[in-house]
Amino acid sequence: MIIGLTGGIGSGKSAAADRFALAHGIHVVDADLKSRVVVEPGRPALGAIVDRFGDAILLPEGTLNRPALRERVFQDPEQRLWLEGLLHPLIAEEIRNDLASATSPYALLVSPLLVESGQYRMTERVIVVDVPEHIQLVRTSSRDGVAEQQVRAIMQAQAQRDERLRHADDVLTNEGSLAELHQQVDALHQRYLALLEGVTK
Repeated sequence: MIIGLTGGIGSGKSAAADRFALAHGIHVVDADLKSRVVVEPGRPALGAIVDRFGDAILLPEGTLNRPALRERVFQDPEQRLWLEGLLHPLIAEEIRNDLASATSPYALLVSPLLVESGQYRMTERVIVVDVPEHIQLVRTSSRDGVAEQQVRAIMQAQAQRDERLRHADDVLTNEGSLAELHQQVDALHQRYLALLEGVTK
């Protein structure tokens, strides 16, 4: 069974995924990490990005300047659509290969764009980590040291909260402490094991 895990920026997806992996040994595939792999030096996607945006999009050592690219594409919806069209199929292939290697009872696909990219179609269930938008803004601004305006632009590009929740089979509410989030993850893990055994709790 493949389970998708998503949530807006600053919602706590990584904290939830870490709990599944470290406490329960679940194989986690992180779509964000795969998005980095496909633009590594020597990969065709990086060449295509440089052709479109110029050498200024590279750092001195020849790797992608991700903040600069993010700033360009979130200011221009047409550029963002072009980039997604280039990267999403490559990322999907990386994800499928990694999921195929899982040996845990179920695997977790963690993606901020699970709904928007259509990656949810790879999964049997979807978990949404849900927080109010004002918490997303505060967490992300303080964590990444970026302006609130840029965080809002990223949030606009992601699925809206109600759209994500419409796709949810399970919701983790992450307004409280890390311990409270862990308790919810632990309960979901037991539920999934029961589902896999054909016993619904």
